[in-house]
Amino acid sequence: MEQVLLRYIPNVVDNRLELVESVGETIIMVSISGIISLILGTVIGVLLVVTKEGNILENDTINGIIGKVINFFRSIPFIILIGALIPLTRLIVGSAIGTRGAIVPLIFGTVPFFSRQIETALLEVDRGVIEAAQAMGSGPLDIVFRVYLREGLPGIVRGITLTLISLIGLSAMAGAIGGGGLGDFAIRYGYQRFQMDITYVTIVIILIFVSIIQGVGNFILKRIEH
Repeated sequence: MEQVLLRYIPNVVDNRLELVESVGETIIMVSISGIISLILGTVIGVLLVVTKEGNILENDTINGIIGKVINFFRSIPFIILIGALIPLTRLIVGSAIGTRGAIVPLIFGTVPFFSRQIETALLEVDRGVIEAAQAMGSGPLDIVFRVYLREGLPGIVRGITLTLISLIGLSAMAGAIGGGGLGDFAIRYGYQRFQMDITYVTIVIILIFVSIIQGVGNFILKRIEH
């Protein structure tokens, strides 16, 4: 088996420890930034919905400000956003490179996207169900947790799945400026040293991550919808 690996992916075998370390860094980056982004994105997405015209906490000013901030960050290419956030990243985590340095821009790049996913999911909730909850005397928090989040759960799960898959891609892109993880590994060895077997293996590993996330998302959706 080892002879086969040495024949087809010799550079991967020679740098297997670095590959394992890079996989671990990617998991850490996606896990930490993913959890924070999902929490912040859910809160912002809910605020976007409930402050819309005609909704339970209608407030055009707050809704307009949140919407403009989200659109601002979504309009900036991620590779540029990483560079622009270097001072803030250093202030928060003490470094702008490596795994720690990638987490802050990953959050800024993911939260706006996930907020819109949450907004879309919650806007699909039947208006009649919300009105019925209001007629029964439910307050804003009850409506948010018992109606919006519960009824919009399938859309939220789809949004989480899409966001985590997107986050894996962003984490690989962060490797372009020394963000660590599989992207950094593929660039340093596969691109800069022309070791194409490392590039191909990295792509396969990323595809496996994406397939696992999509599979888990589909499984949860089936459980929810049946």
